[in-house]
Amino acid sequence: MNDKSVIIMGGRSPALPRGRLMFALDATASREPTWAIARDLQTKMFHEVAPVGKLDVQLVYYRGNECRASKWVSSGEQLARLMNRIDCESGYTQIGRVLDYALRENDKAAVQALVFIGDAMEEQIDVLADAAGKLGTQGVPIFFFQEGRDAAVRRAFRLLALISGGAYFEFNPNKPRAVEQLSEQLNAVGRLAVGDVEALDRITKTAALTDLGGDAGRRF
Repeated sequence: MNDKSVIIMGGRSPALPRGRLMFALDATASREPTWAIARDLQTKMFHEVAPVGKLDVQLVYYRGNECRASKWVSSGEQLARLMNRIDCESGYTQIGRVLDYALRENDKAAVQALVFIGDAMEEQIDVLADAAGKLGTQGVPIFFFQEGRDAAVRRAFRLLALISGGAYFEFNPNKPRAVEQLSEQLNAVGRLAVGDVEALDRITKTAALTDLGGDAGRRF
């Protein structure tokens, strides 16, 4: 994987113990129609998880030839403001850089889960699988949410989720209740990150159901 320098938006990692969740997004041009959905659901996730425990989220995204990460934030409003400053741009996928960054961030302080939402994968699967396996051994499961029905992407995302100990989900915003279901799934991941051990069972059951048929920042 291509390990490049990181430009920091600002802020420091919070003192533990708190749940830490990395929220990674493909911000290439094809994702623009559903960017607002992801933003709004992440804001909602904070409110849903709050009664269970404290959660900090770091936004990671790639577009064009750049890959960036925000500071760690502790509210949905902060995250929404960060996402509102980002425009989608054409470019190739950079999932490898996201996974490599997650490994480095987890070395600094434990990350409980990594969420990735995207619709494409244009990299070498064996390289990505190696990084996903390392995250899995370090206790960082990856939860892949696929937009679209590309079969090759589905196979890749499923494999990476399995290797890391996470789960794969299909997200089609045109299906009935798709947005509500995505919200429930993201909330479950958030609850897992703050110590709700039963959330993993709920996530797995939901994954099985969905799988039927089927600008400021740090730069990497």
